[in-house]
Amino acid sequence: MARAYVYREHGGPEVEGLADLPRPVPGPGQVLVEVRAAGVNPVDWKRRTGYTPPGAPPEALPAVFGSEVSGRVAEVGPGVTDFAPGDAVFGNPITGGYAEYTLLPVQLSARKPSDVSFQDAATLPVAAATAYDALQQLGLPPGSTLLITGVGGGVGVAAAQIARHAGLRVVGTASAAKKDLVGSLGVIHVEPGPGTAGRVRAAAPGGIDAIVDLVGGTALEEVAEVLGDRAKLVTAADRATVATLGGVWVARARNREVLDAVARLVTEGVLDPHVTQTFPLAEAGRALRVVEEGHAQGKIVIEVPG
Repeated sequence: MARAYVYREHGGPEVEGLADLPRPVPGPGQVLVEVRAAGVNPVDWKRRTGYTPPGAPPEALPAVFGSEVSGRVAEVGPGVTDFAPGDAVFGNPITGGYAEYTLLPVQLSARKPSDVSFQDAATLPVAAATAYDALQQLGLPPGSTLLITGVGGGVGVAAAQIARHAGLRVVGTASAAKKDLVGSLGVIHVEPGPGTAGRVRAAAPGGIDAIVDLVGGTALEEVAEVLGDRAKLVTAADRATVATLGGVWVARARNREVLDAVARLVTEGVLDPHVTQTFPLAEAGRALRVVEEGHAQGKIVIEVPG
């Protein structure tokens, strides 16, 4: 048996808890990973409420939280030649990441560089990869001005750094509590709320060339008016609202090439995942509350002792 943090049904935090589950067995094209770290993302608590991400298969309950992990390969499935037991890897788990063991599909797994910590690697498959895909999708030339809503969270922090490295000027919305973090990224901070569009215009008098939205809802509606070409509006937060505004959902590549690319950005010093808090598996609920209540600055990571 292996420890995992699960939700037993759809609902609020009251349906969460630790559980002992059978150790997964890798099938063809899969590896069993002894987890060292798991990234915490908004999609984790949203799935607990009954939300199903686009393209995700139906889930069986109880379900293990977590969609990005790092760890060491414990066992490989039939036909797997890409990895061997003992390899340090990171990727998107099939059976949830808040656990002592999980399964990774080979195509959504990559080797962890030796100079990237397990904690940092665990932030790359969802947060950094989403940011990378969004910027690839926009294809902005150097000198363009990008607005990122919710820039103080894990995806926003990664997007800001990748954008700045690409020669973009970045304006970002985030709470006042995150102003120092946002400024440290070289981003012009704008506080969200009524009148956001006017504050964005003041911060970027030359105009906004594209928006990466990580908040959705009224926050997205507030700023969409500053963008002339709605084809340059992408969201990872709100498929319904962005469609009404003429924008699009982030097109996720979901492949090893992107995982390798974001890992290289870390090794090159371009990308710092900004892991600001870590929690042991036994306190996974506390980690989730930080993200669910909107208090996370940068990335929150759950550590699993080896």
